Amino acid sequence: MALSVVDLYVKILPRTNCKDCGFPTCIAFAGMVVSEKLPLKNCPHIDPALLAPAQEELNEQYALGKWLKKDMAGESLSLAKEKTASMALEDIAQRIGASPGTPDGPLKKIDHIVLPYFNQTVLISKNRVTDSNGGDLTRNEQTVIYIHMAYGGTTSPTGNMKSFKEFPNTVSKIVSMRDQVETPLKKAFSSRKDALEIACKKTGGTNVKDRYESLDLAFQFRVFPKIFITLLFWDESEGFEADVKLLFDETVLDHLDIEATLFLSEHLGRLLINSVA
Repeated sequence: MALSVVDLYVKILPRTNCKDCGFPTCIAFAGMVVSEKLPLKNCPHIDPALLAPAQEELNEQYALGKWLKKDMAGESLSLAKEKTASMALEDIAQRIGASPGTPDGPLKKIDHIVLPYFNQTVLISKNRVTDSNGGDLTRNEQTVIYIHMAYGGTTSPTGNMKSFKEFPNTVSKIVSMRDQVETPLKKAFSSRKDALEIACKKTGGTNVKDRYESLDLAFQFRVFPKIFITLLFWDESEGFEADVKLLFDETVLDHLDIEATLFLSEHLGRLLINSVA
């Protein structure tokens, strides 16, 4: 029979709230054991006769995924990888504008591809995405890259840039774009136009102010070879607050979904802010 948090608390733990396990209460410790696989032996006061069979029972329910805390980022990454599992890396590289990596083994089979990503390049295999030094990208970044690989788009950018709200199915995400991207950038760079310009250049942006009128800065970022984001910035002046808007090539949804597009926008915002922090 599976051990719930209450079962563990009532039947196995001493219920003294001694804090020797590192948690303020026995029920808090039980919650971590059941949902996050904290070793039961971390409680030094469990009857040894109860410890082994209880841990065995816990291991069985862990294997079934019962009551475990959901690892949403991990699940999303696994699903994204599954979507590319049957695709040849050579075909993916040609479609998204990546370069085949060095052939591996006697059959000269490509085991990874090289993809420009903002101001760096990343190495992509069927199992992981790393930077040029071999360090893993975050799970969210890897998920977005695998989604891009799986999406199947073949169109090239047209240069026709649109605001986020002009794309379908963005109504529920407009607030997130404002709160997670535009507002933090406005706060970070209001009356700091020069700092934003430096940040844009550090992040691989290209100055495109000549394409837009009546603003203070405009930089375009080549996120991936076929995905572009343009940042428009109006600085604070004469009683008007600073303003920031992001534009996307009209083909972006041929290569990504809305969630991934929003993530890349948030990531760009963090890169810009952190580059001058």
